[in-house]
Amino acid sequence: MVVSVRLTSLMLVCPCGRTSRARYDRSRRRWRHLNFGRSAVVIEAEIRRVDCRGCGRVRTEWTPWARPGSRFTRDFEDMACWLVKRMSKTGVAKLLGTTWAKVDALVRALVDVHLDSDRLSKLYRIGVDEIAYRRGRKFLTVVADHDTGRVLFVGEGRTQHVFGDFLASLGEDGRARIEAVSMDMTPIYRKAAITHIPHAKVCLDPFHVIKWAGEALDLAYQTCREQGVKISVDTMTPTQTWQKVRGALRQPGEKHDPTRAAIIEQLRRKHPRLHRAWLLKEELRRLYQVPAADAAEHLRRWTNRARRSGINAFVTLAKRLRRHRDGVLNAIDLQLSNSLLEAINAGIRLIQRRAHGYADLDNLIEMIHFCHGGVPTQLPTET
Repeated sequence: MVVSVRLTSLMLVCPCGRTSRARYDRSRRRWRHLNFGRSAVVIEAEIRRVDCRGCGRVRTEWTPWARPGSRFTRDFEDMACWLVKRMSKTGVAKLLGTTWAKVDALVRALVDVHLDSDRLSKLYRIGVDEIAYRRGRKFLTVVADHDTGRVLFVGEGRTQHVFGDFLASLGEDGRARIEAVSMDMTPIYRKAAITHIPHAKVCLDPFHVIKWAGEALDLAYQTCREQGVKISVDTMTPTQTWQKVRGALRQPGEKHDPTRAAIIEQLRRKHPRLHRAWLLKEELRRLYQVPAADAAEHLRRWTNRARRSGINAFVTLAKRLRRHRDGVLNAIDLQLSNSLLEAINAGIRLIQRRAHGYADLDNLIEMIHFCHGGVPTQLPTET
């Protein structure tokens, strides 16, 4: 279906916004539009070129139904880009009756427009994390802005040089504005942060601190089970009982039902060592619930109790937390965690699943910026 339209204005409008009557030449062009039922729709119009003094060159005049330089209408581009955030490019191409390459070109053009250096000009608090994008220990380093929630940088590899290159690209003024950076417990990114932004506060993710405590508790649980301690729960076999014990140990104390509360009480009477390990885990969880002003004292008391507990796993954990004391307290004081990066990583996995994987890493990085880099997309009915 070909729809013929024409511009009625006598004044020629250059894409830069300047108006002129100096027509250079004219020709007929077509733009791909959204389908009408089963029919492919094409917009056809006689278009003029303007000799613009502002641009200093000959350019095609501005049209209200298409963006400059595009052979698709605005509605077609808006619909395609909105759909790409929610389904694969192959599915979008089939739905709109075009090719994968054309959909990819639309996405790339939109990313290039919005992915400029200005997004790095007002950074104060950033987070960094890694994600495996392929088997064989193939990783990406992802950096995001805590204030906007946008992805700032995606680099191949999980090394301090990758993160260091990003920090170096900020320049001296950009690095000076960074106040805090959140990360997990691996020392890879911490070394780069200390090298390039030594003034910034390193905030260690609370989730990984509690994960360490859970791992220490699991070691104590395994030791208790190997020693053959008997714990009874009505209508359950010994194996089911120990599975219930493990569930009670891992679940937060405030969420225990009567059965699990009874199991914890049996541990207190029959195996105080395992009960002490559970109490240490619960006390460490309270570190993130007390007021920030009391966190340092709470951590000091917990470390002393863990060292005197006689439980090797928690003695080791106490030593680790003493080494990372400043990073743990910075996260509490600034209320920063890596939850934003974990959410972005979940979105990256969704992007890969939708496309059944990406053979080209550049396409994957482009889609990460498109979906999580703050690139705006709206339906044609919303524009």
